[in-house]
Amino acid sequence: MDLDRQEVPSRRPGEPPQRVPELRPPLLGDWFIYLSVVVLICGVVAITALELGSPLAAPLVKWPAIVAAALLVPISADAALRTWRSAWVWLPIDTARGLQRFVWTGVLVATLLISLGVSLVLLSL
Repeated sequence: MDLDRQEVPSRRPGEPPQRVPELRPPLLGDWFIYLSVVVLICGVVAITALELGSPLAAPLVKWPAIVAAALLVPISADAALRTWRSAWVWLPIDTARGLQRFVWTGVLVATLLISLGVSLVLLSL
């Protein structure tokens, strides 16, 4: 069976590229996805236990939350570094995209700091 495919539209003159290749590979590589899945599962377990009435100090809430918060630290650090590198690559090509990536870097650094704070609070319970 033949499929009718549309042609890929060519870039207009003066239009910035849609993608810029990474010059250096990310630190976590493929582990970024697997660690994110573990964080997602831990979050689902902890939130479900909280919704079902478990106290915050209960092991079913506390330990998945500690694991998730601990894994969010390297994930957020890796993502922040990747976004920081990307921002500098995009600045000469498309300033708006570069500035947008600086904002995302700030969000990721805030996530990193919040994860560290949550880890400390959970360990003190």
